[in-house]
Amino acid sequence: MKDWPLAERPRERLLWNGPEALADAELLAIQLGSGTRGKSAVELAREMLATYGSLADVAGREATELARVRGVGRAKAARLVATFELTRRLRARPLGARTVLSTPAEVYAAFAPLMEDLKREVFRVALLDAQNGLLRDRVVSEGTLSASLVHPREVFKPAILESASSVILLHNHPSGDPTPSREDIRLTRQLVECARLLDLRIHDHVIVGRGRFVSLAERGMIAC
Repeated sequence: MKDWPLAERPRERLLWNGPEALADAELLAIQLGSGTRGKSAVELAREMLATYGSLADVAGREATELARVRGVGRAKAARLVATFELTRRLRARPLGARTVLSTPAEVYAAFAPLMEDLKREVFRVALLDAQNGLLRDRVVSEGTLSASLVHPREVFKPAILESASSVILLHNHPSGDPTPSREDIRLTRQLVECARLLDLRIHDHVIVGRGRFVSLAERGMIAC
């Protein structure tokens, strides 16, 4: 891109015209920084978008997969994944706002940006104060496309350390369909029983799909 006229370089266009003036491939090219032999960063970005289908699909890939793309490698893949993760976190946590999770819809709104496009199943626990304000959240496990291994000790340890008043359990279904499986129901019942022994309340277990969710509390599966 160094040989391109200044007015056509993505970085200069962003500085002069703002980021909204750039196409997805140009914004992606800025994050890549450089291309490979015989191929500019913009051309590499266009190839990635064509391969994966969209910018959202690129954002959902893991660093190890992106690193295998010819011309990307580990350093550029790490830069891309870090950028996408920052975007998710900014969407999930509005600047300066205190996050209150009193309803399943509020839980979904807070965590969907972090979870709905993931290619692997991730189990999180949200730690709440006495007013249902979010203290922090923790990733408990990361599984395969179909299952994750969740141990009660890893679920409740953060809550005990943070002196949380209650918790909300969350996990995503990479298929996009949040319908609970038999394993989801079994795990929820097991964790509710463990929470009783610890005198800790589980408000809900929310399953995040793509554009929708299921609350196991609303389905009557949590009574703690």
